[in-house]
Amino acid sequence: MPYTNTLIRVAEDCPVEAATEPKMRGGKKSGVNHEFEVLSQNPYQYNNDELIFEVYLFKKGISAEEAAANRDALWAELFKKEHPCMRASSLTKRYGWGAHYNEDGKIALYPMESVEYQQYLESPDTKTLMAMRSKRKK
Repeated sequence: MPYTNTLIRVAEDCPVEAATEPKMRGGKKSGVNHEFEVLSQNPYQYNNDELIFEVYLFKKGISAEEAAANRDALWAELFKKEHPCMRASSLTKRYGWGAHYNEDGKIALYPMESVEYQQYLESPDTKTLMAMRSKRKK
């Protein structure tokens, strides 16, 4: 189900007090690094499926040229099964970023300490959903 006018709130068990950029592991860019890069450099340019596709291409090492030439086949292969939304992203669970879906379902990131994040939380026009917890409640 695509979200519109929705804020994915930072998870209640998020370990940070303020949003942080994901660190590279062993000097290598991971999927969450790429997800952050795509969304932070291109606010409201990608919907959830487009973002998942971009991260998939990155993880598989598929070039832009190859992706363009085989887009339909790659897309069909990837979306044979369902994929999680931003509620399951490490950005909203561990790194302190809220994900806002605009009226077109396009996503932008907002730091949890930002004025914009707070405004979306308080807006009667914005639905809010909590990101998934990293750990089960006891």
